[in-house]
Amino acid sequence: MARTSRILMSAVILAMSLPVVAAIAQAPTPVIGTWVLNVAKSKYEPGPPPKSQTRTYLAVPGGYRFTSDAVNAAGEKIHIEFTAAFDRKYHAMTGSPTADSIMVKQVDANTVESTQKKGANVVQISQRTVSKDGKTLTVNTRGTSADGKPFTNLEMFDKK
Repeated sequence: MARTSRILMSAVILAMSLPVVAAIAQAPTPVIGTWVLNVAKSKYEPGPPPKSQTRTYLAVPGGYRFTSDAVNAAGEKIHIEFTAAFDRKYHAMTGSPTADSIMVKQVDANTVESTQKKGANVVQISQRTVSKDGKTLTVNTRGTSADGKPFTNLEMFDKK
């Protein structure tokens, strides 16, 4: 009888702890939320920088949904969006003048690397890192622009 009670109690404790473990495993990454480009702290080579950009990251199972609203140097509005999973597969991207798909790889809790393609060609590689205090997002990107010219960007975003 005592053995049966211990087995039953162990099963109940295990069943009660599983949702907690699952919630911890699915805790949102620090990037989740809205970020505003700090143009003064960012560097664009060869440039010119955009006038503004706001990025929003929303958690989805296994990855995130990304939207970006920007105004480029010429004053044109650009809206980019995609949903990507950390599955090492390319996912469709819309609105980008340079890419039509993206693959994301989680490096650690604060860092994600991405590779963007236009058709079969890799056009951009980025590393996105959230600071330990969760207030700054740094994005390092190198690639080829829509007009075929190489570029290197260091973008700094502030948490909204």
